[in-house]
Amino acid sequence: PPKISPRTTLDISLKFLETMRVQLRSDAICTLCLVVALFTMLYSQLGHTSHREEKVEGQKKTPAATHRASRVPAIFQKESNVQTQASEPRVILPMKDAKLESQEDQVTNPAPLTRSTFDFRLYLRNKDNRKFNLLINQPKKCMRSSERPFLLIAIKSLVEEFDHREIVRKTWGREGLVNGMQVQRVFLLGIPKNKTALPTWETLVHQESQLYRDILLWDFLDTFFNLTLKEIHFLSWADEFCSRTKFIFKGDADVFVNMENIVNFLESCNPSEDLFVGDIIYNAQPIRVRKSKYYIPETMYGLGMYPAYAGGGGFLLSISTLKKLAQACTQVELFPIDDVFLGMCLQRINLKPISHEGFKTFGIPKPSAAPNLQTFDPCFYKDLMVVHGLKIAEIWLMWNLLHNPRLSCTQNKQIRKAFRWKRKTKDAAKNYAA
Repeated sequence: PPKISPRTTLDISLKFLETMRVQLRSDAICTLCLVVALFTMLYSQLGHTSHREEKVEGQKKTPAATHRASRVPAIFQKESNVQTQASEPRVILPMKDAKLESQEDQVTNPAPLTRSTFDFRLYLRNKDNRKFNLLINQPKKCMRSSERPFLLIAIKSLVEEFDHREIVRKTWGREGLVNGMQVQRVFLLGIPKNKTALPTWETLVHQESQLYRDILLWDFLDTFFNLTLKEIHFLSWADEFCSRTKFIFKGDADVFVNMENIVNFLESCNPSEDLFVGDIIYNAQPIRVRKSKYYIPETMYGLGMYPAYAGGGGFLLSISTLKKLAQACTQVELFPIDDVFLGMCLQRINLKPISHEGFKTFGIPKPSAAPNLQTFDPCFYKDLMVVHGLKIAEIWLMWNLLHNPRLSCTQNKQIRKAFRWKRKTKDAAKNYAA
């Protein structure tokens, strides 16, 4: 065979290496192109998905979610500015356009499955909007009898809480004479936030107002942070339409009230003097935990402590104090917690609220020495005024137990038990000695 020179061998090796380099370079370029194509496909797919989600979320967002007070049904908008002078309750009957608007709300405003986070920025932007129309009025509530009403009961309620209102009407919130004193009643309502939960709410409120004449309805959304609006609108209403009354009890629908004790307490008070009595909370600090229902950021309230205020379950005030509070609340910036807001108004008029042991707005605590003690006992409630946190059936049951003529809460029963126990002990000692 012919001999291959070293130079030829070197040339062959160089050509082979050059060929391998070209192949590797082409393979790397192909791999890089494939990777770029793959990432391009993934990126386009993710972008399409994100765009679709944003579109769905944009469809879910409606003007009703961006306004503190919802659009008022057309049945109330047309005649809400008319001042009523008749003794009949002011109610506007449903119309076709209201039905159409309700259908639109059902389509564009689906009910949220979970409670949304409170928008403090939106609240601060709209907090100066504090004048809303009165849709259902009771202008003659405090003028039905020739006598000046002694006590007006004002109960915060939601439209859908019809059962709560019925129990109050049939138990502690009855109108008429209580211990010889005239008592009147009103319920404070706003527009329901979720209209689809009770589609017949307009008819319900209309019939209820016609039957009982105790419904006050304003055209703001009835939400937790709008309870302050309910507070200032009631004060304004009572100052205008019920200034003849002497005293006012304001509370929730889920409380039990011993109205006889309330009247007995107020008989010794002067309505022309300042009076504000309840379960007073002192030195309460703002809650800075975002998950809390009562969360308040420092940008909204920078102080470290709230002024003294009454628990919202129920409190008493004189007509003189009500007039001053009605004026003060127009000068105090709205605050999303109504109890604290009223405490700010009390601070404005330099009035210190009075704490009374008969107001249990946090329920009846069990003594640590008797953990098995049954606190749901009419003898516990007999000397109290307000107990918060009872269920509907419990309110009805407690009212009937307290008004049972056979109820006895004297100490004689306890003395007999103690006496029998000692006698048995003595008899046992005699038998042992014999």
